[in-house]
Amino acid sequence: MSTTPTSRQNPATERQPVTVPGLAEMKRAGERIVMVTAYDYPSAQAVEEAGVDVVLVGDTAAMVVLGYEATTPVGMDEMITMTAAVRRGLKRPLLIGDMPFGSYEGSNEQAIANAQRFVKESQCAAVKLERGGPSVDRARAIIRSGIPVMGHVGLTPQTASALGGFKTQGKTAEAAAKLADDALALQAVGCFAIVFEAVPAAVTEALMEKIEVPVIGIGAGPATDGQVLVFHDLLGIFSGHQAKFVKRFAEVREAMV
Repeated sequence: MSTTPTSRQNPATERQPVTVPGLAEMKRAGERIVMVTAYDYPSAQAVEEAGVDVVLVGDTAAMVVLGYEATTPVGMDEMITMTAAVRRGLKRPLLIGDMPFGSYEGSNEQAIANAQRFVKESQCAAVKLERGGPSVDRARAIIRSGIPVMGHVGLTPQTASALGGFKTQGKTAEAAAKLADDALALQAVGCFAIVFEAVPAAVTEALMEKIEVPVIGIGAGPATDGQVLVFHDLLGIFSGHQAKFVKRFAEVREAMV
């Protein structure tokens, strides 16, 4: 058996920060991408030490940190504060800031201004937008302004009420075709990666043949290039709604109590 260390085990490689081009290289090499959300400095230190590749400061913070019942109440000021705290706890992972509801939908100008503010004040390396449709134009505008953008299709929590709640998307042929159109459109305008959330595994597997950028799954089957979970879900800290695809690796909340 070969004893050659993998890139995740090699200390010299560990010290190299993960970049947008680096994620593309990981996809080409068939190396799985590990992505976790984090919302504060100690959480960032934990995922840094664990060797995570990508950290998303998600608007799910509205639910798991701030106690709201949806992601929509969180705003730019709160997202920037949390992302800046996470930035101070990271060295290697690529840091992505989640554009909150109402921060990019109005116009391309609004989207660019808020994305630029996000990067300047929190020092994140990229931003993430939800949905296809009008969000494709917003993504294109932000990318042209010089900021990398991650797309997000399937279950998009900011518009969960319009989707009938937190449910699997793309279950019908029509819905799957719409999901495919959105993903391909986001890829076409230059998104460096796309999150597939709550998408049937068979749909994901079929689409992977057409998606050239890294695809990060959450409840989207094993065919994706990587997986993402919410920090508070995978450690059992959050006691609210738990999606069926969440795998808990610890029960921290029970230990805390």
